[in-house]
Amino acid sequence: MFSSSLIFLVIAIIAVGILALVAMTLTGKHSHTFDVEEYQTKWLKIENSLTRDNPQSYSNAVINADKLLDRALNEMGLPGKTMGERLKRVTDRFEKPNAVWSAHKLRNQIAHEDDFYVEYNQASRALAAFRQALKDLGAI
Repeated sequence: MFSSSLIFLVIAIIAVGILALVAMTLTGKHSHTFDVEEYQTKWLKIENSLTRDNPQSYSNAVINADKLLDRALNEMGLPGKTMGERLKRVTDRFEKPNAVWSAHKLRNQIAHEDDFYVEYNQASRALAAFRQALKDLGAI
């Protein structure tokens, strides 16, 4: 028959497993698996759309990169009505969180300010920040 110490050990192992599962759920540290190939394809299309001789491409590339990052955040199941609300929940996972926020703010300026002009170097920096954020999340 089973000894009481063996039964206690099994119960303790099960309890620790349950506590670990609850802790992972509450901290939101569970990982999400992305279709990396799909994200890389979409990313390359965005990156290649930015051309120095086409100023319209600057704004479009920033907006599309922001959309791709927001898609990744949504796919991770992060709650929030806006991308900003979702970004707040994962800022600690980014290598350069301030750069990601600056890139997103640039997107907001493009979308909401009349006659806002984006320079090539601004768009290029924003794309670098979005690229790093997607890498940090494991999407590309």
